[in-house]
Amino acid sequence: MVDRVVATDAALELIEKLKGIHGPLMFHQSGGCCDGSAPMCYELGEFRVGESDLLLGEIGDSPFYIAKDQYEYWKHTQLIIDVVPGRGGMFSLEGPEGKRFLTKSRLFTEEENAVL
Repeated sequence: MVDRVVATDAALELIEKLKGIHGPLMFHQSGGCCDGSAPMCYELGEFRVGESDLLLGEIGDSPFYIAKDQYEYWKHTQLIIDVVPGRGGMFSLEGPEGKRFLTKSRLFTEEENAVL
């Protein structure tokens, strides 16, 4: 099994903290103008996903979506969600925590691409 999106231990720790405050969560990999390409964290159902969004996987038992056009750019990579100090996107739940989610990526190996 090859995961298209994974989270670091630090990201999983922050996800658990946010779930304790806000309840179930969801993520959407932004490709928009306002927040660059930041992974955005919302209360589950707060962000309306549509036909132009794909469910990429789950991190911390929370669904992680990406826009189809953004996916086309990143489909050859595994997204690695991490946490760094700073302010996140203005609509993302982690902002008040003084941390922000950050997307890193790595190319899939030939073997992983064959499985996918």
